[in-house]
Amino acid sequence: MQKAVINLETLSCPSCLQKIENALKGLDGVERDSVEVLFNSSRVRTNFDSASVSIEEIEKSIEDLGYPVIRSRVRAV
Repeated sequence: MQKAVINLETLSCPSCLQKIENALKGLDGVERDSVEVLFNSSRVRTNFDSASVSIEEIEKSIEDLGYPVIRSRVRAV
């Protein structure tokens, strides 16, 4: 299991938070209960199984919603 902290460009509305959360929870390999979108700091935290989904796929699902990813940090849990 890996833990990711993803920095995004500034989030402008609380509904952005819901869209990102729902998109990540729908990905295979993402631990649904670990998805946390931090509105004030424009960060996403989640745990994921790197055998099922890559950090690039997670980033792409966020960017496909229109929220640019600035950078990601991944470490083993």
